[in-house]
Amino acid sequence: MFNAIGIWVAIGLTICVYSFLYKDNPLFKFAEHLFVGISAGYLLAIAYHTNFLPYIYYPLKSALTEGKYREFSVLIPSLMGLMLFSRFVPRYNWMVRWPFAFLMGYSAGVKIPVIMQADIYRQIQGTIQPFGDKSSLWAITNAVMIMLGVICTLIYFFFSRERKGLSGGLSEAGIIFLMIGFGASFGYTVMARISLLIGRVDFLLQNIPFINSIVSNGR
Repeated sequence: MFNAIGIWVAIGLTICVYSFLYKDNPLFKFAEHLFVGISAGYLLAIAYHTNFLPYIYYPLKSALTEGKYREFSVLIPSLMGLMLFSRFVPRYNWMVRWPFAFLMGYSAGVKIPVIMQADIYRQIQGTIQPFGDKSSLWAITNAVMIMLGVICTLIYFFFSRERKGLSGGLSEAGIIFLMIGFGASFGYTVMARISLLIGRVDFLLQNIPFINSIVSNGR
């Protein structure tokens, strides 16, 4: 019984979400707010069980009951985390600068090498590496196209000189490569959304009784 109720609730919420295709309406707003509220509550519960209990509560409990006084060190990041909420108290909102400064410095120090490795070094390697494979004409053509695309795109973003002559033509070619890249990304996004739609339509066909019976009889 509860399974059937859950299925009908899911069907109703799916219809409410896709009702936005007609126009913005109260049913869509209800489904949207319900989704945001449930997501916030779910993430809060996940954070409680995966962050607060193992990293704050249990270490402090072991420090107080088992004499593991080194575990009191978790009070420092805990205090900094509490200082983030001082943003909502006008009298003490200056305290939020300290944890934010620490988070920004730590994140920059950790992520800059990762970003350099992923977005710069790997891109350079991917641009140069195909020239090592000369087993076919297609591999050589593909490598040359990648190299030209990278060079033309970089020239397009070089604003220190006037775009005329050879640099102007290469920058125009860079626009074409950018449009191809944006179009491919947009097409991938559309196909991903279509796959979600197909999944929901399949869910409806499988779980709405009268539609399921029609499809079964048609087979």
